[in-house]
Amino acid sequence: MAVQETSDLQSQIDEIEALSSIYGDEWCVIDEASRIFCINISDDSERPKWTVSLQIILPQDYPSAAPPIYQINAGWLRGPARMELSNSLEEIYVEHAGESILYLWVEKIREHLVERSLNSYPAEGPEERKTVMTEEEDDGDAFLDYSTLKNTQNTYLFTDRQGDEELPEIRHGETITDRRSTFQPHLARVITPKQVRMILDKLYENKKIATATHNIYAYRIHCEDKNTFLQDCEDDGETAAGGRLLHLLQILDARNVMVIVTRWYGGILLGPDRFKHINNCARSILVQEGYTDTVDEAPKAGGKCKKPKGKKDKMK
Repeated sequence: MAVQETSDLQSQIDEIEALSSIYGDEWCVIDEASRIFCINISDDSERPKWTVSLQIILPQDYPSAAPPIYQINAGWLRGPARMELSNSLEEIYVEHAGESILYLWVEKIREHLVERSLNSYPAEGPEERKTVMTEEEDDGDAFLDYSTLKNTQNTYLFTDRQGDEELPEIRHGETITDRRSTFQPHLARVITPKQVRMILDKLYENKKIATATHNIYAYRIHCEDKNTFLQDCEDDGETAAGGRLLHLLQILDARNVMVIVTRWYGGILLGPDRFKHINNCARSILVQEGYTDTVDEAPKAGGKCKKPKGKKDKMK
């Protein structure tokens, strides 16, 4: 084993031991051999109002050369608020490049939760939020699909800060409506992680999208020089939906593409049908834009396909 790899491994061991000692039962080892961990973070240990699950995979070259792979799981954290918190974690990594940063990440998230708790109205408490959380509470375990992440190269979504890149064109597909819930897909060609962030920022400029119940996405970038894929996904509170979306891209071998499915919850639980609609939306726009030869893309499972007014790719 190289000297740097040995140093990184020892740094990880020391950091994990420290975090386990500091946070006790809040710290959880998912798969020690694969360096997969999680921690539940709340604004108040006695009477928590806001809680986040931070799930982490430590690459072999962390902390010397790579940041942790991470996902923030919280059904209530969406859109610009989620992006703001992710940006804060990225800034910590950049400021402390080459250092162990998990403790700083945890405390930054806790600081965010405490601030939100102090600034929130009483109606935003846990009891009231239950009416907004929709079906993800029925799905049990909210952990990542770690089998997907362990086979993923560089899944962290960190901004490429070198040079300016042009915002890719974002295409908008037809909506599916079922029992007052509406699903709409969006698609863009991507070749760098920075473009992924740019696309999300652009979509969130639309207030209708930014305030949607879920914005689920997955992307897959082919690195030709190494014949590997840079890929990641986000549930945005819809448990396991991001992993399913990424799996669709994988089985269709869709390359250099990002797909986002926006859902506006209509107040009626759809159960497993919601995953069919998310899948059908994504498949439909992939076929529409020529990313697969599959022709069996028509939305099913009782949903009604509704064309947006005006041009096909113009957002409503």
